Amino acid sequence: MNRGGQHTIADLEKKAYKLREDVIKMLEHAGSGHSAGPLGLAEIFAALYFDILRIDPKNPDWEDRDYFFLSNGHCVPIQYAAMAEAGYFDVKELSTLRKFGSRLQGHPERTKLPGLENTSGPLGSGLSQASGVAHVLQYIDKQPHRFVYAVTGDGELDEGNIWEAAMFAGKYKLSQLIVFVDRNNIQIDGTTDDVMPLEDLAGKWEAFGWHVQEIDGHNIESIIDAASMARAITTKPSVIISHTIPGKGVDFMEYDYKWHGVSPNSEQAKEALHKLRTLGGKIRGEHE
Repeated sequence: MNRGGQHTIADLEKKAYKLREDVIKMLEHAGSGHSAGPLGLAEIFAALYFDILRIDPKNPDWEDRDYFFLSNGHCVPIQYAAMAEAGYFDVKELSTLRKFGSRLQGHPERTKLPGLENTSGPLGSGLSQASGVAHVLQYIDKQPHRFVYAVTGDGELDEGNIWEAAMFAGKYKLSQLIVFVDRNNIQIDGTTDDVMPLEDLAGKWEAFGWHVQEIDGHNIESIIDAASMARAITTKPSVIISHTIPGKGVDFMEYDYKWHGVSPNSEQAKEALHKLRTLGGKIRGEHE
């Protein structure tokens, strides 16, 4: 069961890189999938699953748990990696990503895998799902100690459904709703600035009645502190705009939108794993 204190920041940083290794292995074995987004989200998911979320992996349906919704479902490899490392299922199952009949589909399917709270494929729907659950917790179940967390992509913010959900959450002051926006500045067709400029992004969320924070999405201490601040806001929903590097940790993938929806081949995977295990050649060890 989580909610801070079990792992040091250094522990969580190591977990983030372990999750990245798992993602590369999964994608190479699957032969398809998305690389850039999952790699860029590693610190956020390490912080969520090993510090922030109030969860019990051995009892996924625990009635007192927090909820987590992945809105940009194509980034689910990083969620699967975090769930496996947290103990929801055996890490060996990660090798079944995108295989016929696997519980680990290319987009999350709630009924297939205990611990998944939503099914997401069409972009834009996850924030509405999260807002609906937050409304129930706040106004019907009246359980103020439980929170609903969501992750969205920045390209996903092109979807009108996102802003309908943002209006709904703002209207009802859903203070138990906390959203991380993965601000990595890319989407499948290019940079977000070229495809559909988003700035002033913080101003947009504020105009919809949200409490806004901006952080370095690779700084785990900042991630945890921002979540703590968001839980302390009792009058409005919270959004944490998290600036990340797509493909983080693998230099030939970083910042390159072409890796948004591409998986590494065997040689690229080997090189990527070497980069991750040596922090780009900065350290030497048993993997040399």
